[in-house]
Amino acid sequence: MSITSIRRIFVFIITIFAVTIYSCKQEKKSKETTVTNHSNANLKEALTFYASFDKGVDADFSLGDTRMFTVPNRKATDSAKVGLHKPDISRQEGKGKYGYGLVFTERSKGNIYYLSEKNVAYNKENWSGAVSFWLSLDPATDLKPGYCDPIQITDVSYNDAAIWVDFTKENPRDFRLGVIGDRNVWNPNPEGPDNENPIFNKRLTGVKNPPFGSDQWTHILINFSNLNTNNGQASLYMNGKLKGTRKNIDTPFTWDLSKSNIYLGLGYIGLMDELSIFNRNLTDKEITTLYELENGVHTILEIKK
Repeated sequence: MSITSIRRIFVFIITIFAVTIYSCKQEKKSKETTVTNHSNANLKEALTFYASFDKGVDADFSLGDTRMFTVPNRKATDSAKVGLHKPDISRQEGKGKYGYGLVFTERSKGNIYYLSEKNVAYNKENWSGAVSFWLSLDPATDLKPGYCDPIQITDVSYNDAAIWVDFTKENPRDFRLGVIGDRNVWNPNPEGPDNENPIFNKRLTGVKNPPFGSDQWTHILINFSNLNTNNGQASLYMNGKLKGTRKNIDTPFTWDLSKSNIYLGLGYIGLMDELSIFNRNLTDKEITTLYELENGVHTILEIKK
């Protein structure tokens, strides 16, 4: 066999090998794309509320009321104003994880919120869901003394049928998830402040030295399932990683849904973006997908059925 023939055979083998490797890579990429699209479609189906803050403070997508409200205090909902009316909170371009974001500059009286009804899939018999958002701050230098809740969802207060995350009141700050049932069940004979009560603290899961910084964004996800049963569970994820779980939550969460709100930035100083709420607890894969979205939840909304 001539050298030329050998060369031709060698080139042929190399070509077949290269084509096979390329085909395998393309097949793998296609499968990964299919899995990702399927995951995104499932997330879109579960989405009940989404606010990007890019076009304003009203929600981009909502099964309930899209509007933001401002009140001078929690008990003054009858005097609520539509829109953002707190001078220490603003919506600024380039301050979000993607595009615009909310900027909280002072700790002051008054609250901003969205209505929970239809935006949160509350169920008095078996309640599951997830809440996702991004924060950017240096807790040690940005926050004023005192507890602060970037988000709090309740019809009464932090200690009564509420879901929230908070920073503890002094440096070094811990970051905690609170999923607190009806106060008259877990603390029927209160003595002293609830947030200093050992019974209250047992209902929290938290992170010491949490991964926050003024020059970085941190993804927060609250995942909960089977509340209002004897086997409720709630977990805190940060940057796609599980940081803590509370199991066997059997205290009921009794809401007057018409009075329940999604409060943002209670005592918080820093940046916030990409608030989304889902009607079920999410899988680990879906949580990772949310964390890794290149263009935020808009990517999910753009999926066609």
